[in-house]
Amino acid sequence: MIGILGKKVGMTTIHRENGIAIPVTLIEAGPCYVTQIKTSETDGYDAVQIGFGEIRAKLVKRPRKGHFKKAGTSNLRYLCEFRDLSLEELTLGKEINAGHFAPGDWVQVSGVSKGRGFAGVMKRHGFHGFMSSHGVHESFRGAGSIGASSDPSRVWPGKRMPGHMGHQRVTMPSVEIIHVDAEKNHIFVKGSIPGPNKGLVEIRK
Repeated sequence: MIGILGKKVGMTTIHRENGIAIPVTLIEAGPCYVTQIKTSETDGYDAVQIGFGEIRAKLVKRPRKGHFKKAGTSNLRYLCEFRDLSLEELTLGKEINAGHFAPGDWVQVSGVSKGRGFAGVMKRHGFHGFMSSHGVHESFRGAGSIGASSDPSRVWPGKRMPGHMGHQRVTMPSVEIIHVDAEKNHIFVKGSIPGPNKGLVEIRK
Protein backbone atom coordinates (compact mmCIF):
# COMPACT_ATOMS: atom_id res chain seq x y z
CA MET A 1 0.00 0.00 0.00
CA ILE A 2 1.13 3.55 -0.79
CA GLY A 3 -0.07 6.51 1.23
CA ILE A 4 0.57 10.21 0.78
CA LEU A 5 -0.63 13.54 2.13
CA GLY A 6 -1.75 16.35 -0.13
CA LYS A 7 -3.58 19.63 -0.41
CA LYS A 8 -6.80 20.12 -2.33
CA VAL A 9 -6.29 22.85 -4.92
CA GLY A 10 -9.68 22.97 -6.64
CA MET A 11 -11.80 21.53 -9.42
CA THR A 12 -11.50 21.76 -13.20
CA THR A 13 -12.41 19.81 -16.33
CA ILE A 14 -10.31 17.45 -18.45
CA HIS A 15 -11.37 16.56 -22.00
CA ARG A 16 -10.54 13.12 -23.38
CA GLU A 17 -9.52 12.55 -27.00
CA ASN A 18 -13.08 11.52 -27.89
CA GLY A 19 -14.40 14.86 -26.58
CA ILE A 20 -15.90 13.58 -23.30
CA ALA A 21 -15.54 16.12 -20.47
CA ILE A 22 -14.56 14.72 -17.08
CA PRO A 23 -14.88 16.81 -13.87
CA VAL A 24 -11.69 16.38 -11.83
CA THR A 25 -10.20 17.62 -8.58
CA LEU A 26 -6.58 18.75 -8.53
CA ILE A 27 -4.56 17.59 -5.53
CA GLU A 28 -1.05 18.80 -4.75
CA ALA A 29 0.24 15.47 -3.42
CA GLY A 30 3.56 15.73 -1.65
CA PRO A 31 6.41 15.71 -1.58
CA CYS A 32 6.14 13.85 1.73
CA TYR A 33 9.03 12.53 3.81
CA VAL A 34 9.31 9.57 6.16
CA THR A 35 9.85 11.01 9.64
CA GLN A 36 9.49 7.86 11.76
CA ILE A 37 9.21 4.10 11.30
CA LYS A 38 7.41 2.29 14.11
CA THR A 39 7.78 -1.44 14.68
CA SER A 40 6.17 -3.99 16.97
CA GLU A 41 9.39 -4.37 18.94
CA THR A 42 9.78 -0.67 19.81
CA ASP A 43 6.24 0.76 19.66
CA GLY A 44 3.90 -2.22 19.84
CA TYR A 45 2.63 -1.88 16.27
CA ASP A 46 3.92 -1.36 12.74
CA ALA A 47 3.38 2.04 11.14
CA VAL A 48 5.07 4.71 9.07
CA GLN A 49 4.87 8.39 9.98
CA ILE A 50 5.20 10.84 7.10
CA GLY A 51 5.30 14.63 7.06
CA PHE A 52 4.04 17.16 4.52
CA GLY A 53 4.31 20.91 3.97
CA GLU A 54 7.46 22.78 4.92
CA ILE A 55 7.16 25.31 7.74
CA ARG A 56 9.44 27.99 9.17
CA ALA A 57 11.68 26.87 12.01
CA LYS A 58 10.36 29.75 14.11
CA LEU A 59 6.94 28.06 14.25
CA VAL A 60 8.23 24.63 15.34
CA LYS A 61 8.73 23.69 18.98
CA ARG A 62 12.06 22.23 20.06
CA PRO A 63 10.90 18.63 20.68
CA ARG A 64 9.53 18.43 17.15
CA LYS A 65 12.67 20.07 15.76
CA GLY A 66 14.68 17.26 17.31
CA HIS A 67 12.26 14.75 15.80
CA PHE A 68 12.83 16.15 12.30
CA LYS A 69 16.60 16.40 12.84
CA LYS A 70 16.74 12.73 13.77
CA ALA A 71 14.83 11.84 10.60
CA GLY A 72 17.03 14.08 8.47
CA THR A 73 14.14 16.12 7.06
CA SER A 74 13.19 19.77 7.01
CA ASN A 75 10.58 21.15 9.40
CA LEU A 76 7.13 19.96 8.32
CA ARG A 77 3.66 21.23 9.15
CA TYR A 78 1.58 18.02 9.02
CA LEU A 79 2.35 14.54 10.37
CA CYS A 80 0.28 11.43 9.71
CA GLU A 81 0.66 7.70 10.36
CA PHE A 82 -0.11 4.96 7.88
CA ARG A 83 -0.34 1.44 9.28
CA ASP A 84 -0.80 -0.32 5.96
CA LEU A 85 2.42 0.80 4.28
CA SER A 86 5.16 -1.69 3.45
CA LEU A 87 8.13 -1.14 5.78
CA GLU A 88 10.69 -2.98 3.65
CA GLU A 89 11.57 -0.23 1.16
CA LEU A 90 11.16 2.75 3.48
CA THR A 91 13.96 4.56 5.31
CA LEU A 92 14.05 7.75 7.38
CA GLY A 93 13.99 10.80 5.18
CA LYS A 94 12.76 8.93 2.09
CA GLU A 95 10.64 11.06 -0.22
CA ILE A 96 7.16 9.94 -1.28
CA ASN A 97 5.74 11.91 -4.20
CA ALA A 98 3.04 11.79 -6.86
CA GLY A 99 5.26 9.64 -9.07
CA HIS A 100 4.19 6.60 -7.05
CA PHE A 101 0.73 6.89 -8.63
CA ALA A 102 -0.37 6.45 -12.23
CA PRO A 103 -3.50 7.19 -14.30
CA GLY A 104 -6.05 4.42 -13.92
CA ASP A 105 -5.18 3.70 -10.29
CA TRP A 106 -8.03 3.56 -7.81
CA VAL A 107 -7.38 5.31 -4.51
CA GLN A 108 -9.06 6.04 -1.20
CA VAL A 109 -9.29 9.75 -0.37
CA SER A 110 -9.98 11.07 3.14
CA GLY A 111 -10.50 14.63 4.29
CA VAL A 112 -12.49 16.86 6.63
CA SER A 113 -15.73 18.07 5.08
CA LYS A 114 -16.73 21.72 4.98
CA GLY A 115 -18.34 22.97 8.18
CA ARG A 116 -21.95 24.14 7.75
CA GLY A 117 -22.54 25.35 11.29
CA PHE A 118 -25.93 24.78 12.95
CA ALA A 119 -28.34 23.44 10.33
CA GLY A 120 -32.02 22.54 10.37
CA VAL A 121 -33.52 19.17 9.49
CA MET A 122 -34.22 20.11 5.87
CA LYS A 123 -30.59 20.90 5.10
CA ARG A 124 -29.05 18.39 7.49
CA HIS A 125 -31.25 15.33 6.84
CA GLY A 126 -33.23 16.17 3.71
CA PHE A 127 -36.65 16.53 5.34
CA HIS A 128 -39.37 17.87 3.02
CA GLY A 129 -40.91 20.30 5.48
CA PHE A 130 -44.64 21.14 5.56
CA MET A 131 -46.99 22.23 2.79
CA SER A 132 -47.77 25.93 2.54
CA SER A 133 -51.53 25.55 2.94
CA HIS A 134 -54.21 23.71 4.97
CA GLY A 135 -53.63 25.65 8.15
CA VAL A 136 -49.85 25.36 8.31
CA HIS A 137 -48.20 28.47 9.76
CA GLU A 138 -44.84 29.33 11.34
CA SER A 139 -43.53 25.79 10.88
CA PHE A 140 -42.81 25.35 7.18
CA ARG A 141 -39.28 24.01 7.75
CA GLY A 142 -39.89 22.24 11.05
CA ALA A 143 -39.24 18.62 11.94
CA GLY A 144 -42.73 17.73 13.13
CA SER A 145 -43.28 15.37 16.04
CA ILE A 146 -40.17 14.10 17.81
CA GLY A 147 -41.91 11.39 19.86
CA ALA A 148 -44.92 10.33 21.93
CA SER A 149 -46.09 12.27 24.98
CA SER A 150 -46.91 10.05 27.97
CA ASP A 151 -45.07 6.92 26.85
CA PRO A 152 -42.07 6.85 26.67
CA SER A 153 -42.05 10.57 27.65
CA ARG A 154 -38.64 11.11 26.09
CA VAL A 155 -36.93 11.45 22.73
CA TRP A 156 -35.41 8.24 21.42
CA PRO A 157 -31.63 8.27 20.94
CA GLY A 158 -30.62 8.78 17.32
CA LYS A 159 -33.62 10.94 16.45
CA ARG A 160 -32.78 13.11 13.44
CA MET A 161 -32.92 16.70 14.65
CA PRO A 162 -31.28 20.07 13.95
CA GLY A 163 -27.65 20.39 14.97
CA HIS A 164 -24.06 20.84 13.90
CA MET A 165 -23.48 19.84 10.28
CA GLY A 166 -20.24 19.12 8.49
CA HIS A 167 -16.61 19.40 9.65
CA GLN A 168 -16.33 15.63 9.94
CA ARG A 169 -13.82 13.17 8.57
CA VAL A 170 -15.16 11.75 5.29
CA THR A 171 -13.58 8.87 3.34
CA MET A 172 -14.28 8.18 -0.32
CA PRO A 173 -13.31 4.52 -0.75
CA SER A 174 -12.97 4.32 -4.54
CA VAL A 175 -11.75 7.28 -6.60
CA GLU A 176 -10.11 7.00 -10.02
CA ILE A 177 -6.93 8.87 -10.93
CA ILE A 178 -7.32 10.53 -14.34
CA HIS A 179 -3.95 12.23 -14.77
CA VAL A 180 -0.63 12.57 -12.88
CA ASP A 181 1.97 15.31 -13.29
CA ALA A 182 4.95 13.91 -11.38
CA GLU A 183 7.12 16.99 -11.94
CA LYS A 184 4.65 19.31 -10.23
CA ASN A 185 3.37 16.62 -7.80
CA HIS A 186 -0.16 17.06 -9.13
CA ILE A 187 -2.77 14.31 -9.10
CA PHE A 188 -6.11 14.73 -10.89
CA VAL A 189 -8.87 12.50 -9.48
CA LYS A 190 -12.31 12.02 -10.98
CA GLY A 191 -15.16 13.92 -9.35
CA SER A 192 -15.18 15.84 -6.09
CA ILE A 193 -13.49 15.05 -2.80
CA PRO A 194 -14.34 16.21 0.74
CA GLY A 195 -13.04 19.43 2.19
CA PRO A 196 -12.45 23.04 1.15
CA ASN A 197 -9.72 24.27 -1.17
CA LYS A 198 -6.30 24.16 0.57
CA GLY A 199 -7.69 21.46 2.87
CA LEU A 200 -5.48 18.53 3.87
CA VAL A 201 -6.33 15.15 2.34
CA GLU A 202 -4.96 11.62 2.67
CA ILE A 203 -4.56 9.42 -0.40
CA ARG A 204 -4.16 5.65 -0.08
CA LYS A 205 -3.50 3.44 -3.08
